[in-house]
Amino acid sequence: MASDVAAQIGEFDKNGFLVLPGLLPAPFVERLTREVDHWVDSGLRQRSIDACLRPERSPLPETVELEMTAHGELVVFPPLLELLEDTNLLGPAFVFHHLHSDRRPSGAPGKPWHHDYEQRPQRHRRLPMVHVLHYLHGLRPGMGPLAVLPGSHHEVAEKNARAHLGTDVLPGEVVITELPPGSVVVLHSALFHTRRTGDTSATVDSGRYMIDASYCRTGEPWPPVKPYWRRILAAGRERRLGHGRWAELFEERHFGAYEPDRAGRAA
Repeated sequence: MASDVAAQIGEFDKNGFLVLPGLLPAPFVERLTREVDHWVDSGLRQRSIDACLRPERSPLPETVELEMTAHGELVVFPPLLELLEDTNLLGPAFVFHHLHSDRRPSGAPGKPWHHDYEQRPQRHRRLPMVHVLHYLHGLRPGMGPLAVLPGSHHEVAEKNARAHLGTDVLPGEVVITELPPGSVVVLHSALFHTRRTGDTSATVDSGRYMIDASYCRTGEPWPPVKPYWRRILAAGRERRLGHGRWAELFEERHFGAYEPDRAGRAA
């Protein structure tokens, strides 16, 4: 393990984030990019959003992300999962939670300060959960930087506790503006972060491709975030994506009952 990565892992409990530049190989990035384009351009992404926001009126999507070849491989990408096994991150027993895949245009609006730790209501931080942000084409100024607030994952706060601040600059924040293609950022899911609006004056040759995968330590039931969560886990099992090594990765018994998020949630 590179010394910089080892140092970041050693500081993960303190800071709540880990930056892995260029982790994904270029051929893999190309395959993932084609699948993201299909997911967005075919309307599958929008149908998955509708099924989450209006489950009583919208049919379940005909395809889920894990059924796409490269996306499934990404969820069990060995160099990443081997890092997550470190006790400073998740440890050896963890389960896949969910995945979002998107392509945003350069200069797209930002997203206010928030965190993504799944707990209703927010009560404790005994079990870690991480969100893994895969920046397929990296980050450049026009794409919109990621800002994180180190240490904020130790707070027990609702996801929107800082939303009133918009995307304002906060004391102590760390801003990640540029990353090479195939880079990955691992966040403790309770870490407050924001996506700022991209620099529309900057020259950017592609959209902001990001695949967000989430994992959590086993030990108590986690709330699912999609009404068709059982189908997603079943796809992982049917494709045998755990390679026999991560046997618990797609097991339903680590989840509680699905409850709609009345505040709205984008898939």
